[in-house]
Amino acid sequence: MPELDKAYWDARYERGETEWDMGTVSPPLRDYFDQLPNKNLRILIPGGGNSYEAKYLWDSGFRDITVLDISTVIIERLKSKFTGTGIKFETGDFFEHEAEYDLIVEQTFLCALDPALRQAYARHMYDLLWEEGRLIGVLFNREFDKEGPPFGGGIKVYRRMFEPYFNFKTFAPCYNSHPARQGKEVFINFRKLDSVARRRN
Repeated sequence: MPELDKAYWDARYERGETEWDMGTVSPPLRDYFDQLPNKNLRILIPGGGNSYEAKYLWDSGFRDITVLDISTVIIERLKSKFTGTGIKFETGDFFEHEAEYDLIVEQTFLCALDPALRQAYARHMYDLLWEEGRLIGVLFNREFDKEGPPFGGGIKVYRRMFEPYFNFKTFAPCYNSHPARQGKEVFINFRKLDSVARRRN
């Protein structure tokens, strides 16, 4: 497996190898955003790619949105594309990112990471969220025939990753996926555990 570093992702974007890109906001995420009443949430989208979700959030009235990606190529494109918005675009390593957020949006980020990093991913999501913050998103509910990325998984695997850090409000197969992903996604809506609850787990 190649090293999934900045050079790797820069090259993928430069070559246009973005077959995961649906060209629009993910329907399950859109429907979740539409029912959020608080437009002041501090929102992070790690591994943001082409950032359809960030643009949808901005157009819906949310004003504290950060997109983080390891690829300078995609971040510079996004800065140019979304000039005139207040969306913050940052190049950086998710595992070195330090800030506090009320909501983190997962959309094709976990599947791009080496599976050996999954427990560290869950822990860092916990660390980045403010008290009672939420991690929401879609995860692939399938395995892939060829070596990733993308890397697949299923509810049992994800449950072991996340249960030390989060309460599960929703953790179920999607009913409203994009047509290209029907039957292949699970929707997550997790609330950060408080420190007392974490010690009990």
